[in-house]
Parts: sequence; C-alpha cells; structure tokens
Amino acid sequence: MADIKKNWHSIATESVLKRLKSSPSGLTQAEAETRFLNYGANRLPQVERHNSLVRFLLHFNNILIYVLLVAALITGLLGHWVDTGVILAVVIVNAIIGFIQEGKAEQALDAICHMLAPRANVIRDGERRTIDGEQLVPGDIVLLEAGDKVPADIRLLTVHGMSIQEAILTGESVPVEKNTLAVVDNTALGDRTCIAYSGTLIASGQGKGVVVATGSSTEIGRISGLLSSVETLTTPLVEQMALFAKWLTIFILIVATVLLGYGYFVAHHDFSAMFMIVVGLSVAAIPEGLPAVLTITLAIGVQAMARRNAIVRRLPAIETLGSVSVICTDKTGTLTRNEMMVASVISHRHFFTLEGTGYEPKGTLKLDDVHVSPEEHHVLEELARAATLCNDAALREHDGVWVVEGDPMEGALLTFGGKMDVNIRQEQTRWKRTDAIPFDAKYRFMATLNHDHEHHACIFIKGAPEQVLDMCNSQRNVDATTEPLDRAYWHQKAETIAALGQRVLAFAVRSVPPEHTVLEHEDVGGTLTLLGMVGMIDPPRDEAIKAVTECHEAGIRVIMITGDHTKTAAAIGKQIGLKNTEKVITGADLDTLDDASLSQAVLNCDVFARTSPEHKLRLVMALQRHRMTVAMTGDGVNDAPALKRADAGIAMGQKGSEAAKEASANTKSDASLAASLPF
Repeated sequence: MADIKKNWHSIATESVLKRLKSSPSGLTQAEAETRFLNYGANRLPQVERHNSLVRFLLHFNNILIYVLLVAALITGLLGHWVDTGVILAVVIVNAIIGFIQEGKAEQALDAICHMLAPRANVIRDGERRTIDGEQLVPGDIVLLEAGDKVPADIRLLTVHGMSIQEAILTGESVPVEKNTLAVVDNTALGDRTCIAYSGTLIASGQGKGVVVATGSSTEIGRISGLLSSVETLTTPLVEQMALFAKWLTIFILIVATVLLGYGYFVAHHDFSAMFMIVVGLSVAAIPEGLPAVLTITLAIGVQAMARRNAIVRRLPAIETLGSVSVICTDKTGTLTRNEMMVASVISHRHFFTLEGTGYEPKGTLKLDDVHVSPEEHHVLEELARAATLCNDAALREHDGVWVVEGDPMEGALLTFGGKMDVNIRQEQTRWKRTDAIPFDAKYRFMATLNHDHEHHACIFIKGAPEQVLDMCNSQRNVDATTEPLDRAYWHQKAETIAALGQRVLAFAVRSVPPEHTVLEHEDVGGTLTLLGMVGMIDPPRDEAIKAVTECHEAGIRVIMITGDHTKTAAAIGKQIGLKNTEKVITGADLDTLDDASLSQAVLNCDVFARTSPEHKLRLVMALQRHRMTVAMTGDGVNDAPALKRADAGIAMGQKGSEAAKEASANTKSDASLAASLPF
C-alpha cells in the first residue's frame, strides 16, 4: 500500500508528484499495471467470518447451556424421555431465536467497503480514461466533478469551486471548500482542505488530483482497521447469567457430593440407589426454563422497542439499555437534522432570528423575540431576492417533505427566500441569469448577472463576509437608499453570528446598464452595495432537546462527541441543554492527555469537538474505566469504532451510514442496537 506515514496534506503539490514519481499527464498504462501488482487492488481486505453453522453453535457456548445439556444426557440415561425432550427443546429454541434475532453480524467492514467508488476518471498515457475504482494506484491522476464519489485519498492539484461533503468522516454539516495549499502536519482531518478523502462526495465544482493512498491505506481503510481491532465486551445480563450458572453448578455439585457421601457412608444406603436419587435431585435443581423465560422476556422488549421505531438486533441489548448511565452522542445527523437553515439575519440596523423546520419555506421572523413581518423591512425582500438568484440549488417537495437538490447551504438560502415571502420560481423566471462567476475558494464569492423583462440588470453577490465587505463601498438602508459602508458595524455583527456557531454569508448588489451581458471580476470590485448578512446552522432536533431533558431527569449523563468545529459544537450543546458546556475539549487537546488524565477530563466536560474516530473510541473507553455503562449514538463512518466498543451501540436508521448501523450490531458481542429513531 501507499506509505500512509507521509503527511500528504503538508507537502507542496510539486513534491507530492515527485515522491510518487508521477506527473500531471498521469502514469503510463504499463507503470499503472506494475504498481497494481505492488500495491494491490483499491479495496478493503475482507475479514474472515463464521459460517452460519458456527454462528448457530456459538449460541450453545454458555455454562448454563452446558449444564442443561448434561442434565438432558443424564435424564436420557435414566429413561426420563419427556424431561429430556423438554430440556433439549428449550436449549434449541433459545439458540434458534437468538440466531434469527442476531441477523447479519460482523458486517461493518463490508458496509464500509461498499462506500468506495466503483468507477474513476483518470489520466493515463496523457489521455482521459474511465476505469474500475479497484484499478486505481498511488500516482494516478484522477479527475473529479460535482456528484462524484471520491475513489481514493487524493492530494488535490487543481480545483475550481470545489466543495466536498465530508460529514461521514468529520461530522461537519456543510461541504468543505477545497484548495491546493498545503497545511501544517498536525492539522485536524476536517481542516485538511487540500485532500479529498475516499468515500466522500463532491458537492460542487471540479478538480484534479493525484492518488496518495488506496485500499486499507486510505482514511476509511484506517477506520476499517481500527474497527476490526476494537475489543468487544459482554453485557451485564450475560455476565450475571454466566456468574449465576457458574455458582449454581458449583453449589449443585457440592450438595450432590455431600448427599451421596452421607447416604452411602453414614446412612449406609445402596450406592446405586443413592446415586440415582442424587442425580434426580441435581436435575430437578437446574432451572431449565430460565433461558426460555429470559429469551421470551427480552423478545417482548424487542417488540415494544419496534413499536417506537427502534430495531434491536440482539436480544440482551434490551437489558443493556436499562443499565445505561451515560450516553455519548454524535452531533451532525443525530442531535441535529443534518439540514442547513438560516437562523440569523443582519440588516444595517437590526438582528433578526428566523425559525422553521427543515427546508420547508415557512417560518417565523423575530426581532427582539417579537414576531415581525418581512414586509415591514424592505431590505429583507431585497436580501432574499439576492439569496434566491445567486444560487444553483433547487428546492422540491416530495410526499410532503422538502428536499434540496444541490448544495445544502444554497438550499437553506432558497428556504430563507420562501420564508421572506419571496416567490422563488417567479423571481427566477422574472430575473433571468445572463452570466455568472462560479464560486471559487480562491476568491470566496459567487456572482450572477440577471436581467428582468423591464430592461433592468443587476449583479448579485454572495460570499465570505470579509471578502464581500472588501468589494463594497455602500450599504442599503431602511428606505431603500444607500449610505456609506460602516465596516466596523458589519465586522462586529459577523463575529457575533460566528460566536453562535453559525456559518456567515454576506450579500451585495450592484445595478448595471441593461446592455451589460458579460460578467467579469472587474465588475464586482469595490463598487457594490451591501444588503446584509445571514447566519446558517444545522439546527438541533426538537426531539433531541426533549430527549436530553428526559435523560437528565432519569439520571443519565449526555456527552456530545463531534468532529465539527468548537464554536458550532458549543452552540449546539447549549441549545440542546447539555450541562457542562463552558469548556470544550478538542481532539488536539485529547492528544496531549494520557489515559489517566483523560479519565479525569471526561468527568467534567460534556462537549468534545474536532475529534477523530480514535478520539471517540478513547472517550468511550475512558468512561467505561469508571465502570459506567456507555451508550454511543452516531450515523457516520467516524462513529463506527466507538459504536462497536460501547455497551450499547445506537445507529441512526434513516440517515445513518451502513457502516455505523453494522458497527452497532457488533456492540458487546451479544448486545447491539441499530435504531431507526424518530430523532
């Protein structure tokens, strides 16, 4: 495999190509074939699995079952065939129920394998070709376009407005803007903006890069290896039953020995008669109905959970859930909706808050906690028009659910337009786009040139606040006129929104003559009028806020462990009602702590941000060292190792990755919960 010890994100593109002995024109076919023999196929190694017969027989691997089987043998020798049949039936039925309920186990690695791209566009022998993803080798030059799944870990060489959805690896709600600039060695995974990771999705733009890692050397492959090395435990119920069976067996043997010795040596009974009496008493003392009672009781619990939209894969997980003392939860897609929403709106005078559900273009506008109408503030209409027209996404309703086609952030802006009573389709029909400057990470803005039917022409711009402010010389005021730009005010408001954990975008406009039909960068430099700013966030689920409150009332602690940014994590933690949110510990902080220090830190902090899969795993293990029963909830590949290690693994069913769901099935070897929860 490629040398994963090299920090490709900290190396300049020229050095990367040199080390990989590649070039922008790609490898030759002969060289690619040679490297394929050396590095192997771009796929994750298959792990040996138990066949169905072995998995079924493993359900008999319990000391109580051994005692019952011995009892069945003895009762058979005594000619008590009815008792023998009952005992064997109980044992076999118990194994069958457990085998069926367990379903597909140990498939987490397979689920991750399915995330690798099946095809890839590469340059070989100087020509573009489409090959199987498994044929990729380090040094291949890969072409990436919007909608593609990244086929391997790739160091980007050129990008044009590229952003990548990396939530499955980092937990970050919004696509990450990519560039080609190297970053420092110890940069967190989510901030390595020059790398495209295998299994992630290109949200927008296009680019070209060189493959630096394939198969098990990729980031997903590394998580796969971590997942396979995670030690699985057993449940409290199974531990207690094993202990009970052990001491029951010892007690029965002691009593049997004492009775046999007393009857033969003291009472002088016939040995054979005394032996049969002792055997009969021993068999009678064995609770052969206990496994059946436990199985039936747990099965009833499984059915009750199913009525609440939770699917339990292994029966003892029901008992484990009742023992949970702390819940470790991911943020994106678990506590939050994994849907962007405009939550704050800034005009030249006011700070508005906006409420709503998902991408539905309906919501409530508030000013100082008082409901207001968008019609009362003219600038909001113009701001919403700019958000609607400087936009490449589409908002559609399917079966009563509003979904976005395109960038989630742009979808949130369309929703914002609808909430401001702007007719999206009507505005897009009225203001036809004539030209555009696509978003580029180098310039950090997008601009469109639009003409209406009344021979008006406008340039609409959206982008990073600092960038757009540099392009403006005036601002829109309350009576639709303009006044000089107050830079200090806007910088202060942008910082206020960012402190809330929100992603800030600024909007500006410029009127141009109707004969202006071509948009150039010179048209937007220093001559714009700032309309306002919006703050966007992946909002917490209402159900999650309620669930956290109920957990606290039940004495269950809730900890958030996310790969997202510190400010975003802290803001969401406060909104959902976590207790210890004043301090946020990052993955970089965790790297400086040994196990003893970490065990102390987890007792006083409820928010952990910018964490990797290893960090999440360490946190779960640190809590378990305090003899806490830990439940882990999550939906991404980065959650899989922690899900497997936790006492109860809970995977989000509707939006969770298959890797997370299957990892939760491996929790504690006998207990797992893959939940399709309503939040």
